[in-house]
Amino acid sequence: MTRTSRRLADGREIIYFDDTPQAPPRTAVDTRDLPEQAPRSEVRRDPLTGEWVAMAAHRQTRTYKPPADLCPLCPSTEGRPTEVPESSYDVVVFENRFPSFAQDVPEIPATVAGMPMVARAAGRGRCEVVCFTSEHTKSFGQLTPSRVRTVVDAWADRTEALSALPGVEQVFPFENRGEEIGVTLSHPHGQIYGYPFVTPKTERMLAVAEQYQRTNGRAVLGDVLAAERAAGTRVIETSEHWTAFVPSAARWPVEVHVVPHRQVPDLPALSEAERDDFAQLYLRVLRRLDALYDRPLPYIAAWHQAPVRTGRDLSWLHLEVFSVLRTADKLKYLAGSESGMAVWINDVTPEQVAERLRAVG
Repeated sequence: MTRTSRRLADGREIIYFDDTPQAPPRTAVDTRDLPEQAPRSEVRRDPLTGEWVAMAAHRQTRTYKPPADLCPLCPSTEGRPTEVPESSYDVVVFENRFPSFAQDVPEIPATVAGMPMVARAAGRGRCEVVCFTSEHTKSFGQLTPSRVRTVVDAWADRTEALSALPGVEQVFPFENRGEEIGVTLSHPHGQIYGYPFVTPKTERMLAVAEQYQRTNGRAVLGDVLAAERAAGTRVIETSEHWTAFVPSAARWPVEVHVVPHRQVPDLPALSEAERDDFAQLYLRVLRRLDALYDRPLPYIAAWHQAPVRTGRDLSWLHLEVFSVLRTADKLKYLAGSESGMAVWINDVTPEQVAERLRAVG
């Protein structure tokens, strides 16, 4: 794989990750007349929960469901420049034009005016877009194993780079797929967030992991993985280095966790063999998910990595893939109990979902 870093017309970085033999030099220039970047992101701490909330009003003007011939993630063509100046690419990563967090946001007061109990800070971080392929009509599940491996290497590269930026406390690669999830650009792509805080879910998971480690002397996810592999009831795919299973306390109607057999804190820590193995296994998982309702499954794929500066010895890298689709034509809505109290109610058991996933694909 070759890696080439360039700049877009407004100064944002774009990085090409090429796995095609003899890929052309990445020298194309962004010819667009773009306005100067001026993000105004900030974060505010909820005094009742202690959680940080991001404010990014400038994102209201971001691109929304363009037709395929105006897709900003496709390669540029003559007379139609896009976010990617080259006429083709393998995998490409670039800074989001409408970021939730950015490096050059202005400083702001430490508290909200008239509310000294509400902490406030600049939303200093970074948001990137990851295009998995230049082919507009493809999906992640239709990539080749070698291309998935390139994406994994790109995720790892960007995790290291974003972790080194001032203000970034946690790096989160993820993919949103399908209109039901809220996707506004149908080109196969994901995102990477460099948060200026440790996310609430990660804080909770680390607290549980620390308590379990103190009581039992072992990693909680390691024990969960061993138990799932021994029982086999909820396992849907396994390989030398990874296991995919429906978690025993699944919140979503379709939910799969993909876990490495070795405890590592983040994507950069994966070995070459583990990365190769993941590419093969994950494609099998995605094929099963698409076969479940005999239609492309809308999903979120979320990588859980260790924060940059805390809890790294407690963290166990894993991928969580889940869907809001509870039948072929019905969505699960997060209503009163889930949205109001964060108490989840699932309409199907994990064992039923696992059995159905093993039967398809």
